[in-house]
Amino acid sequence: MLLNYSKQQINLILIALTFLTRIPVKLKLDYNQQNLNRASRYFSLIGWLVGGSVAFVFYLASFLFEENIALLISMLVSVLLTGCFHEDGLADTCDGFGGGWTAQQKLSIMKDSRIGTYGAVALWVVLMFKYQTLMQTPSIIIALLVAHPLSRSLSTSMIYFMSYVTDEEKAKVKPLAEKQYFSDFLVALSVGLLGLLLVPDFALIIIASLVVLFILLRWLFIRQIGGFTGDALGASQQISEIVIYLLLGITVVSA
Repeated sequence: MLLNYSKQQINLILIALTFLTRIPVKLKLDYNQQNLNRASRYFSLIGWLVGGSVAFVFYLASFLFEENIALLISMLVSVLLTGCFHEDGLADTCDGFGGGWTAQQKLSIMKDSRIGTYGAVALWVVLMFKYQTLMQTPSIIIALLVAHPLSRSLSTSMIYFMSYVTDEEKAKVKPLAEKQYFSDFLVALSVGLLGLLLVPDFALIIIASLVVLFILLRWLFIRQIGGFTGDALGASQQISEIVIYLLLGITVVSA
């Protein structure tokens, strides 16, 4: 029993890894929609992997370059590791919300593989915000370790609290975790919250701020398209990551 359960969980972790990153997995996985849904419990765990890898690259690069260059190198590694997975969702969401009048039009635009003006501007703003806010944080390494898993917890939580929507034409089909059990929600949330142990003095401020952000994003997505899509989840991850950096940076100004 225990062996089978362990194999199932390892399979789910590897599915989450292949889903959220470009890291190759050569093992044969039991990949289906149900397992992808269950694998969402480990999305924040993959956030730890990405955040840890990026932080380690920054640490090594800081021995060779100035801090600002080391940060740019680590940001490059981040997008290479994930294949711009979340950034793509942000760009599509901004294009859809900015360019469509009806929910159906917005969904259709979001599934268009081409990037528009709203998406391009959003990417520029997000990357600039990441760079500037991380440069202001007391510890870039700690900020990366906190933000990557926690932002993925917020994004993943939307699967549990919202309904999945898609356009009628299904012009661009992407695999997506569409449903989530309560136990999977708790695991994803708990793993993401572990990062707050690194910043215990500001944990409550970060939690309260992210709860407000979650409520606002949920309201926005329901108002705009009636629920969530994979692109909306990517957008929420990027936005919450920046909010965490901002909060950690504010602590420096207020100190």
